[in-house]
Amino acid sequence: MFKGALFDLDGVIADTSNLHFKAWQDHARNYFAAELPPSIEEQTKGVSRSDSLNVILNYLDVAVSDSMFHQLLLEKNEHYKDSLKQLSPKNILPGITTFIAELRQHHVKLALASASLNGPVILEKLALSEAFDAIADPSKVPCGKPAPDIFIAAAKALDLHPSECIGIEDAIAGITAINESGAFSVAVGANPELKTADLPFLTTSELKFETIRTSYSLWQKERFL
Repeated sequence: MFKGALFDLDGVIADTSNLHFKAWQDHARNYFAAELPPSIEEQTKGVSRSDSLNVILNYLDVAVSDSMFHQLLLEKNEHYKDSLKQLSPKNILPGITTFIAELRQHHVKLALASASLNGPVILEKLALSEAFDAIADPSKVPCGKPAPDIFIAAAKALDLHPSECIGIEDAIAGITAINESGAFSVAVGANPELKTADLPFLTTSELKFETIRTSYSLWQKERFL
């Protein structure tokens, strides 16, 4: 039986990843008179703000000064935070409220393991702050996803080893991070590359405690064969 659940935020708890990408698209238009294709969105999911900006600048084949880089990060975040003003519990993805209730019923501790610095604010707007026992601070880990640091920090915040936890992600970088941390990886989404997860689901509405517990138990047994 796993003791902790480490949640990504964007695309797992609420669909705010589209708000991130819209802010980046507006930046590209305003500063570089360029359009960002949907294919770039997948590369910016689950990673830090600075890593996302590097992906975009590389795609545009543009170099900027350090001061301009910092300005772009700040302005993008302000744009994104402004878009969060209308966020409410109605924006929680299907099945997540029930799934969280199941976890709490079975005394599983919950931690947020998101690259977003706005995680605490978003949880508050979604009325989910009380459901989480800990929030890992992405600004205090050495490396962002796909490095495992944020998931290791989230497990530690729950006073657990990563192997005692499941991690839930919708991004390839996030699944890689969970696998590297030693936790049991649960993927949500239709991207074929997410099949590297220990247990993939197509949608959040499919997340079920008993299904995950069974797969986790088999995973633990195989690790010690």
